[in-house]
Amino acid sequence: MFHFYYGVGRIQPNNLKHIDPAVAQAIENEKNRQMNVIELIPSENLVSTAVLEAMGSIFTNKYSEGYPHKRYYGGQEFVDVVEELAIERAKRLFGAEHVNIQPYSGSPANMAVYFALLNPGDKFMGMSLAHGGHLTHGSAVSFSGILYRQIPYCVDKETEMMDYGALKKLAESERPKMIVSGASAYPREIDFKAIDEIADSVGAYSFADIAHIAGLIIANLHKSPFPFTDVVTTTTHKTLRGPRGAIIMCKQEFAEKIDKAVFPGLQGGPHDHINAAKAVCFAEAMKPEFIEYQKQIVKNAKALASELMALGVKLVSNGTDNHLMLLDLRNRGITGKQAETALDEVNITVNKNMIPFDERKPYDPSGIRIGTPVVTTRGMKENEMKEIAKLIVRALDNINNAHEKQKIKEEVLGLCGRFPFY
Repeated sequence: MFHFYYGVGRIQPNNLKHIDPAVAQAIENEKNRQMNVIELIPSENLVSTAVLEAMGSIFTNKYSEGYPHKRYYGGQEFVDVVEELAIERAKRLFGAEHVNIQPYSGSPANMAVYFALLNPGDKFMGMSLAHGGHLTHGSAVSFSGILYRQIPYCVDKETEMMDYGALKKLAESERPKMIVSGASAYPREIDFKAIDEIADSVGAYSFADIAHIAGLIIANLHKSPFPFTDVVTTTTHKTLRGPRGAIIMCKQEFAEKIDKAVFPGLQGGPHDHINAAKAVCFAEAMKPEFIEYQKQIVKNAKALASELMALGVKLVSNGTDNHLMLLDLRNRGITGKQAETALDEVNITVNKNMIPFDERKPYDPSGIRIGTPVVTTRGMKENEMKEIAKLIVRALDNINNAHEKQKIKEEVLGLCGRFPFY
């Protein structure tokens, strides 16, 4: 056991319950919450105890400005080992030429790409936030929309899917300096090759954000942006099932620009404990079980989508190709905010979300977004997805029925109890 030493001869145990019982209780409460809800937020997951151990390791004590074998502080021999392990594992997993594992999270990683490839005021294309894109793909309230000029592209109004012909015409008309692909709320497969070819045709950089689908790409369940895309970012959580963090991968010709944009451009010392956890999650992603896990994520998503539609729920684009789906609640006479609250009350966790061409505001939109990474991590399969779909619909149909919601909650607790994790 580690101990804290305060003064001569004074020893206090390094025990969270002893040092800070309020925080310890909040952590215990959160663990119990996670184990007693059906977690359907597609950007969340449950990490392994090995990842948790790395995140809580003494690497958190070290400061490591710079890159392996080129640091500004001494005592880096073991930090370098871990960072190089993470880099080499990421290269092998994705087929990347160059990898920077230091970004603190997805948005800072994306910011570094903009800083490396664009100048303030430059024009770029990104998927509209309202149609499934991410804040950092050009939203007016994000640095990406404040510092740069976004030309948004949208899904087709009839199919609610990407229209690559329309995207090409827009690129030819606007001549952007960069085209951003990837999404945070798009349930269909993205053709990164087609977007890269469009970017090439107008002399633009191609930049893919695969934060949500990185695990699916590793398992060959989604088209890959490698090796043709100029720069690719991903978070290391979501389907990758690692710590909260991000990496940037790029062609070798952009390596120096990317590295300088991360450090010293945007960050100081990397979070070595998180980078250690990234290395661990990449090691886990190399195992055959990880591929089977990704396959089950997709099977579960399709089963959940199919059952919801069979029960009369409208899904954006009428289904899913990946780990998530968007429920269009307009025909049920409720809003996304109402649905999120009602489902919270029965221990089903989702997030309200805009749907394409939504007439409502982002804080109270017309839809909800759900996904299957967490329930799959817990071991649930297709039959459980059918149960979950029925529970969701019952809850949405009984928003004002406290008695029925209590019954649903009890059934949710029973289902969770069959699939413990921590």
